[in-house]
Amino acid sequence: MSVRHERSRPVDRRVRVQGRPVNTYPALPPEVERGSVRRVTVVGEEILSHPCREVSEFGTPELSALIDDMFLTMYVADGAGLAANQVGVDLRLFVYDCPDDYGIRHVGHIINPVLVLPDPGSRRLIDDFEGCLSVPGAGMAVPRTDRAVARGLDKDGNPLVIEGTGYFARCLQHETDHLFGHTYLDRLSKRDRKDALRQMADRREDVFAQRATKAASLAAARTR
Repeated sequence: MSVRHERSRPVDRRVRVQGRPVNTYPALPPEVERGSVRRVTVVGEEILSHPCREVSEFGTPELSALIDDMFLTMYVADGAGLAANQVGVDLRLFVYDCPDDYGIRHVGHIINPVLVLPDPGSRRLIDDFEGCLSVPGAGMAVPRTDRAVARGLDKDGNPLVIEGTGYFARCLQHETDHLFGHTYLDRLSKRDRKDALRQMADRREDVFAQRATKAASLAAARTR
């Protein structure tokens, strides 16, 4: 999911890491320093159009390395969230570094998430801008609920409950959609979908160039 900047309100502004507030946290998550950049899949590739497999093995070096790589790839692509199938891996996992509507930063990963939305009677749908790293250069308004809860596991198999409001709730819904083989394009009218694909065709090469530049800059900084 693409980054968006949010307005701030006078509330507890501590960063939430894996759903819990922390007093200090670096601008770049520690995973970024350990990761390697992976190619981001693009809409139309088969892996984005079918449900991902549940993760069954936890606490492995391979799972930790995948999460590290996903964080770095998300950062290089200026994303707020990234699902495993967006780096070509068929597993139910996503990472995020996303603000909510109060300006609170939420950082973490979640495995095998189950999304819980408000009951229809108390549900409030918000039409707001949404982008996707797998639909490079495009953005459209998409209706989403203003609250969401994701229940799942961390990389060691410990239970997680991640609550989101506003833009972060949108992020949780967007990334969970990916794990079921959907992109935000599937929630658009036929006309709006065509518009988004036209945007992508016009802008994707510029987006790819920006990502390559950022990756090269980061690589150079690491060697200093």
